Amino acid sequence: MSDDAVIKLSDLAIGYDRRALASGLSLELKRGAFIGLLGSNGSGKTTLIKTLLGIIPPVAGSFVARSPSGEKLQIGYVPQRETLDPVYLFSASEVVQMGLYGEFGPLRRLKAEARERVAKALDRVGAAGFSHRRFSELSGGQMQRVLIARALVSHPELLVLDEPTAGIDADAAKAVGELLAELHKKGGITILMVNHELHWMRQLATELIWLRDGEVVQGGVDELLSPERIEQMLQLQMS
Repeated sequence: MSDDAVIKLSDLAIGYDRRALASGLSLELKRGAFIGLLGSNGSGKTTLIKTLLGIIPPVAGSFVARSPSGEKLQIGYVPQRETLDPVYLFSASEVVQMGLYGEFGPLRRLKAEARERVAKALDRVGAAGFSHRRFSELSGGQMQRVLIARALVSHPELLVLDEPTAGIDADAAKAVGELLAELHKKGGITILMVNHELHWMRQLATELIWLRDGEVVQGGVDELLSPERIEQMLQLQMS
């Protein structure tokens, strides 16, 4: 594993119940990159993310995820279109506090240092102004900001997002896109993002991974999003 990689996949097969959805995945996620993950429905994008997060085990092969110090890589995760049941009266701030459960456990009163981290995470994503509002009452774009803050509060080295602009209006999606660009540029964080909207990949990503027919292609944005390559990858007849 090279020093500039946060994750290395070696002949990895991913899937469920020992049945591979994609196999032979060998690649490195470079430290500091903004990596776009593309693929049709059922190609294995979410399965790959869950495998990297340790939610499900690999079917075969292996991957290594580590920080520069050699310790376990800290990953922040923003799942696809997450909602909380309206009967739960969680505020935006309390949702962000959930990102610290791994350190402090649930339902514990946070110390001053942890509360400051929550406040800074909310401020970092522009959500401080509605931190005390009920999460279920927020707009789609505001919810996404809060969920990103929840992922950032643990100070991750890798931020993984599954369709962060899905289900929100154009203005909110634009704001989320600008936020992610700023986090990458100023925060120096490595980002892995799933998104079906190719214009976001063009604007945000520095490189792409494309899953198709159980295989993986990795390359530059201009290379993989050229009209010829898109036609080849998606098997579409483009004019």
